[in-house]
Amino acid sequence: MKALLSKAPGGPETLTLEELPDPVAGKGQVVVAVKACSINFPDVLIIEDKYQFKPARPFAPGGEIAGVIESVGEGVEGWAVGDRVVAVTGHGGLVGKIAIEAMRLFRLPEGRSFEEGAALLLTYATTIHALVDRGHLKEGHTLLILGAAGGVGLAAIELGKAFGARVVAAVSSQAKAEAAKAAGADVTIVYPRAPFDRDQSKALAEQFKAAVGPAGADVIYDPVGGDYAEPALRSIAWEGRYLVVGFPAGIPKLPLNLTLLKSCDVCGVFWGAFAARDPKANQAHVDHLFRLWSEGRIAPSVTEVFALADGGKAIAKMAARDAIGKLVVKVAD
Repeated sequence: MKALLSKAPGGPETLTLEELPDPVAGKGQVVVAVKACSINFPDVLIIEDKYQFKPARPFAPGGEIAGVIESVGEGVEGWAVGDRVVAVTGHGGLVGKIAIEAMRLFRLPEGRSFEEGAALLLTYATTIHALVDRGHLKEGHTLLILGAAGGVGLAAIELGKAFGARVVAAVSSQAKAEAAKAAGADVTIVYPRAPFDRDQSKALAEQFKAAVGPAGADVIYDPVGGDYAEPALRSIAWEGRYLVVGFPAGIPKLPLNLTLLKSCDVCGVFWGAFAARDPKANQAHVDHLFRLWSEGRIAPSVTEVFALADGGKAIAKMAARDAIGKLVVKVAD
């Protein structure tokens, strides 16, 4: 089978397309013929050894897949050859075939493409966990989303609206603002590119405050970090929740006096650990997502599809923060 491999730490240009032996399903595993694999920001970090998990090399990046079960290992029940599935793999998805624990699979609904399926779980499951479990988002709340045109950002817009929130989407370009509007955002703002000096940071804080309104944002969803974090925090409501989802713009340092003045919470969101520690709660969230998907209230926004040989280009586009929606690598027909 073909695989796009990281053999040494480095950027997307270091990935090589090679032939590997087909995997064999072990006990409790199935082999999935991968049809599509979506690209997420952890793929940028993991090949540079900057992610919290560092797989042994060589390895393939690619954290979520969709495909068809090709073989079933000993002890697996409820799955059969030919079943269409999706799964979050963490890494290893940019391959022709992958052996994976059956307990990590979810069924891909009929009528949904493999590209859509590969783009669903990581962004939406992260976001529903963030908004429900960590943000306690309720109908009528104001939700401020940074990086609102990326995969998790668009998911947050859709889920925020599904839960009855007023959604303020903050993005870095007019094209991204249009994408956020199309996803259902009530208000969009375009912020400048960091880094910011003190005056620019203050101006951005005022921009956030004007957009969320005088009561402030009940929940702030931040998958960006960097110099955007403190201005956003300054717009939070009394007893609001600031959700730390990621930091492609850098790891911010927040002045903790702001948390005292607003009596607010800064909440980390680590969906992978949550799913491993509480699989029943995660399953309930995924079931909810599939219901919303079937009702047309959410829909993965796949904006560009790449060939396997061009998987590095998809990761480079993600690293440049140029992506709108989800980037997906088509591994096979």
